[in-house]
Amino acid sequence: MNCIKMKKILIANRGEIAIRVMKTARKMGIKTVAIYSKADRNALHVRFADEAVYIGEAPSNKSYLLGDKIIKEAKKLYVDGIHPGYGFLSENAHFAELCEKNGIIFIGPKSKSIKIMGDKLAAKDAVKHYNIPMVPGVDRAVTNPKEAADIAREIGFPILIKASAGGGGKGMRIVEQEKDVEEQMARAISEATSAFGNGSVFVEKYITSPRHIEIQVLADSYGNTLHLFERECSIQRRHQKVVEEAPSSILDPELRKKMGDAAIKVAKSCDYLGAGTVEFLVDKNLNFYFLEMNTRLQVEHPVTELISGIDLVEQQIKIARGEVISFKQEDLKIKGHALELRVYAEDPTNNFLPSVGNLNIYKIPTGKGIRVDNGFEQGMDIPIYYDPMLSKLITYGKTREEAIQLMIEAIDNYKIEGVKTTLPFGKFVCNHEAFRSGKFDTHFVKNYFTDQVLQISLNEEAQIAATMALKIYLEDQQKLKIPIN
Repeated sequence: MNCIKMKKILIANRGEIAIRVMKTARKMGIKTVAIYSKADRNALHVRFADEAVYIGEAPSNKSYLLGDKIIKEAKKLYVDGIHPGYGFLSENAHFAELCEKNGIIFIGPKSKSIKIMGDKLAAKDAVKHYNIPMVPGVDRAVTNPKEAADIAREIGFPILIKASAGGGGKGMRIVEQEKDVEEQMARAISEATSAFGNGSVFVEKYITSPRHIEIQVLADSYGNTLHLFERECSIQRRHQKVVEEAPSSILDPELRKKMGDAAIKVAKSCDYLGAGTVEFLVDKNLNFYFLEMNTRLQVEHPVTELISGIDLVEQQIKIARGEVISFKQEDLKIKGHALELRVYAEDPTNNFLPSVGNLNIYKIPTGKGIRVDNGFEQGMDIPIYYDPMLSKLITYGKTREEAIQLMIEAIDNYKIEGVKTTLPFGKFVCNHEAFRSGKFDTHFVKNYFTDQVLQISLNEEAQIAATMALKIYLEDQQKLKIPIN
């Protein structure tokens, strides 16, 4: 087995994920190169790396998305491999090809796999021979509203009109009635064209009360493919995840095995290499359906690392340099429970709109069972050009209840002033009976959360804090009045 030496890697990303990758590379004795835009010249990831190179102006299309320029700089610095993180160029097949053509290892799957799984219709076509359950619908692009209406009548309303390319909730429309098909289809096509440069959409049955559950997979170049169990990702806003956990409270060992086996088949269908995630919808009767495959490291990968004891970035690097996966499926066991909150600079009391500003106070919580994958520090400004995620707050306990309780305490000890964040929303979720009981779905926000509910909760907390402060003050005053003999 000939393994490729990897002495230096460039991380084609920024913020917390760049630092996360650098930490593992450092542990493996590999030097790191950061790239940065004008807006990120003083960012933490720039200081954390062994070397750093300026890549362009603040907007991502003038910096972090310049694949040719990144390759050029990587060659100048004699880089052996490039880790794309998530977002930006991580699922760009052309960038993976550029790396391959320039003799640089792309720490991820081959471009062919990215192409197949990057197009939802191509992905459906690839997996249909593997007997994997899929949501009822059509596996071809639809452009005619009349045809969409005919399909909807056949499979039954509600339907989901969905962009073939991309994700993140863009180009997606739920249609309840036939009269709305034409308008919603036009909107979905327009949004998909604008976001992805590809207006192809398809039509499928809308699963009304789904859970969003994904399976982490690993595959090497020796035919070994295995899964590292599931992550529950049903707490979402605008079709994007905010709270994730592992394992899921609704999967028993039998269903876990079935979904794990299905995920492995999906990976094999596109000759996958490295770490990837297969996403499923699970209905109220615990039927599961293939949704898509993300051909990169997921934002929520830390919860899997904590329950499995496996460093996924380390595995990515080892697989990329030609090593065989050193453990078998039967070696993997779920140990404990992990929870993750994405700490966004967003205002949950104002429809989760971005909240830009300066981090006047920024102190992260510490302690046993608490992990913070962080990209900021006190005094820094939040750039308006990128995703507003500050960090990921992760807690780990022996049980789900312990992880939830630790998350509440960690949120209380996370001190941020200067911008609004999703910390109060995370606390709202952790305290809610639907979440604590495990009886929730992707409609949690729509069903239980409003700006007013959170504002009332925040006001009550502020009142309790003020009362406690007054009580302590009065007690201190009383002590001062006691004469000393």
